[in-house]
Amino acid sequence: MEEVMEARVALVEDDAIVRQATSQWLQLAAFEVSPFDDGEQLMASLQHSEFDVIVSDVRLPGIDGVELLSQVKQRFPTIPVILITGHGDVDMAVKALQMGAYDFIEKPFDPQRLSDTVLAAAAHYQHGKEREDRRSYLESVDGIEEIIIGRSQVMCDLREQIAKVATIDTNVIIYGDTGCGKELVATCLHQFSRRQRHPFVPLNCGAIPENLFESELFGHEAGAFTGATKRRVGKLEYANKGTLFFDEIESMPLAMQVKVLRSLQDHMVERVGGNQPISVDLRVVAAAKHDLMNHPDFRQDLYYRLNVAQLYLPPLCEREDDALLLFEHFSHQANQNTRLASEADRQALLTYSWPGNVRELRNVAIRFALDESVTVGEILSSRPNTLSETSNAGIPLAIQVQSFERKVIHDALVRHNGKITQVMQELDLPRRTLNQKMARYALNRSDYVSGD
Repeated sequence: MEEVMEARVALVEDDAIVRQATSQWLQLAAFEVSPFDDGEQLMASLQHSEFDVIVSDVRLPGIDGVELLSQVKQRFPTIPVILITGHGDVDMAVKALQMGAYDFIEKPFDPQRLSDTVLAAAAHYQHGKEREDRRSYLESVDGIEEIIIGRSQVMCDLREQIAKVATIDTNVIIYGDTGCGKELVATCLHQFSRRQRHPFVPLNCGAIPENLFESELFGHEAGAFTGATKRRVGKLEYANKGTLFFDEIESMPLAMQVKVLRSLQDHMVERVGGNQPISVDLRVVAAAKHDLMNHPDFRQDLYYRLNVAQLYLPPLCEREDDALLLFEHFSHQANQNTRLASEADRQALLTYSWPGNVRELRNVAIRFALDESVTVGEILSSRPNTLSETSNAGIPLAIQVQSFERKVIHDALVRHNGKITQVMQELDLPRRTLNQKMARYALNRSDYVSGD
């Protein structure tokens, strides 16, 4: 990593020959080295200079290496300190480790070991700074940043677009893959608009049976059909003066598209079984996975009515810099005392492709926060699409079997839109067994029956 290779190292050594030789070796290893004769010079320099690693001999004039360690830890507790010890100083070095030293190296030492230790310490320090920076960011955000989290350029641009579009009272289409957070964007558009004091009404078009669609949207009068024992207000009427969010709008039946278009044009709704037009004033935000203009089952006249403004929500794989930030946010939400992610956890998070986007990342973070015995790599190894035909070498058979079993259940849930009875029938599993396996593999039925 380039940031680590350019790490700034403070070297404290009173022997001029050893100091010069060690400095040259570290410089050849691509570190920026600042040499000091004693600990007092270093402490004075720390007032106006920043170092990623401090390397110090234990035997020094004035304050020795252990006292220097104590002073550094009191005033700059996050900077790692590596002590170089003589043969007789090992007991002292062990004590120093207990005081917070990063490591100690016994003389005579292999220069390669020193540079490797400095490299690891610098990476540890920089990762700690990044983690603290992410925590500070999460604690300081407000407004749209508090809802749409991310520091990648694409997310900064998106928040600017949301802020502008929210103040313009017009219809909007949000494009993005499943699990990216399209409903969060719609929520922002509502919360930061002039309609914020009125209802935000979400409707997942893919989850409503076609025979109930008209009643769900327009409501009905008592006696309009069998089972309609009392009047019911539909979603369009309920969203009056507020925002109506059509999620997965590409799933809306064609017959309903005609009626919705007419209502949006006339600003009127008519309940099923009723004859009285009802005036409505609402803003429509629609979400879709693909371009509605070229969708074979979506009316172009409705598309043009909705497509006044467009927002695109990128998949997580296009903003991988946000993965660690979101992971810490979700794990902290689930358990404020959760452990920190290790370097192996970080690498697993950064190299995974996240086919389920932010929703999948949230599930992984929650499980990590609630189960102290599991690593991120172990969680991901049991999820679908994490193992390829060419990547199974060295992976235990049990893990491969679990990965296959989880994918089979995941695919069945997708096919049946989360309907457990149909999944049970297809897989020939008792309900209790299916529930146990879904819990083991962190498969949530709600993820398959609802949109973002």
